[in-house]
Amino acid sequence: MIIVTGGAGFIGSAFVWKLNTQGIEDILVVDDLDGSDKWKNLVNRRFANYLDQQDFLEKVKADCLPPNITALVHMGACSATTERDSDYLMRNNYQYTRLLAEWACGHQIRFLYASSGATYGDGSQGYSDADETSLRLKPLNMYGYSKQLLDIWALKSGAIQHMVGLKFFNVYGPNEYHKEDMRSVIHKAFGQIQEQGSVRLFKSYRPEYQDGEQVRDFVYVKDVVDVLWWFVNNPAVNGLYNVGTGCARTWQDLAYAVFTALARDARIEFIEMPETLRDRYQYRTEANINKLKKAGYPGEFHSLEDGIRDYVQNYLIKDDPYL
Repeated sequence: MIIVTGGAGFIGSAFVWKLNTQGIEDILVVDDLDGSDKWKNLVNRRFANYLDQQDFLEKVKADCLPPNITALVHMGACSATTERDSDYLMRNNYQYTRLLAEWACGHQIRFLYASSGATYGDGSQGYSDADETSLRLKPLNMYGYSKQLLDIWALKSGAIQHMVGLKFFNVYGPNEYHKEDMRSVIHKAFGQIQEQGSVRLFKSYRPEYQDGEQVRDFVYVKDVVDVLWWFVNNPAVNGLYNVGTGCARTWQDLAYAVFTALARDARIEFIEMPETLRDRYQYRTEANINKLKKAGYPGEFHSLEDGIRDYVQNYLIKDDPYL
């Protein structure tokens, strides 16, 4: 059995899709459906059982889960970069993850968890996932800090030698529809084009970046779950790894790619960034993926244009857009 926490969420449900494509249905999905529409991510999926997050946590504490678990893929934490409730983030992104890590490692169960590119802060320390770099990073927001604390614990305790932490950069793709304001700009741009024929992007407030020239490492969710699947199948490979394309692209590149996928002429409007974001905004992220490649990962990543084309034409414009 493979446990997928956050299994009804964006990356979690996409990983369940990946497992299904491999003929695997002995899956325990763990989540908190919380009144959102993310249950729709599970409608097309096949799995053995579902547990509410709190019920699952109680079973972990009581050590009464089934004995045939081979892997625990922990995608079930708060992913909202704008969340300001520090106590909530500490409980969900640090304490919960650490508890699962200690339980899984204690039972010699393969453990993978979601870290984040947000741990890199303003990028002044670079974007290397080397252990020594990861220990000195200074995130710009509490979300990134909650992820950073778990990475630091895993590195200093030595637990990282028995599990995998994955620093996801800007992931986009099918099954993110329930994420409201945390949806990718690709999903938002698609809706804006359909409604008004134009895309709104934030202005720049730093002279070295023109409006729309801020850059991100955008990575397609299908590539992300390929990475997860590879790590599940290579238990001798452990550590902290970046998951991105290694090629930063501008927000304007993103907007043009969405227009192209829809065969529409590009119209971009630059708008003011909320003041609450201006001092916590990352102007550049770019995953250094040398460590992932050296570990033996053989996969290639979609280009921004190819990933957006697949997302728009095979999902966003469909009546049933789910994986």
